Amino acid sequence: MITDIHPSWRNILEEESGKPYFAALMTFIENAYSSSVVFPPRPKIFEAFNKTPFDDVKVVILGQDPYHEPGQAQGLSFYVPENVKPPPSLKNIAKELGKMPDLMSWADQGVLLLNATLTVEAHKAGSHQKKGWETFTDAAIKALAERRQNLVFILWGAYAQKKGEFIDRSRHLVIESAHPSPLSAHRGFFGSRPFERANEYLAQNSLRTIKW
Repeated sequence: MITDIHPSWRNILEEESGKPYFAALMTFIENAYSSSVVFPPRPKIFEAFNKTPFDDVKVVILGQDPYHEPGQAQGLSFYVPENVKPPPSLKNIAKELGKMPDLMSWADQGVLLLNATLTVEAHKAGSHQKKGWETFTDAAIKALAERRQNLVFILWGAYAQKKGEFIDRSRHLVIESAHPSPLSAHRGFFGSRPFERANEYLAQNSLRTIKW
């Protein structure tokens, strides 16, 4: 399945895909898609990597796992198609931004919209956690943190912040706040200005800013 990933990421993650845990993960995924309803659609599992090649990444927004209701998950964290009702977290991102965002455009501009877990069973949030995806996505984040310079990592909520603990703050900007979920958005997400702060940092480092 690693062949489904953009060549720039395949080169980075090829060693990871040869490890025993990844083989076990792929067996689990094969069985899951053949025996139950799983999101995102199978061709979209690695969509985040395919939409935003390794060398194009400027910003990383880390989610937890895909949306688990029909029509929502498309392989990009927080994104749903235009004809799908925005989930509450996406609505709160829109409130902070001042408009409904075009996340597909973000990905095209270098925003890696990466979930820690890349698949989920329908109606069962977190159902594919601790199967190996977290190790795989950790490897992707570590590669960015170690091989690139002056990236912005936007970590919303304790889960994302823990996953990004190893990022060198002297090489990159790490923006942390509460998660945009309705349960926590009023405890530090609203007013945190992640999009403005990201662009300020990119501009300071002579990098093209994101049209949020």
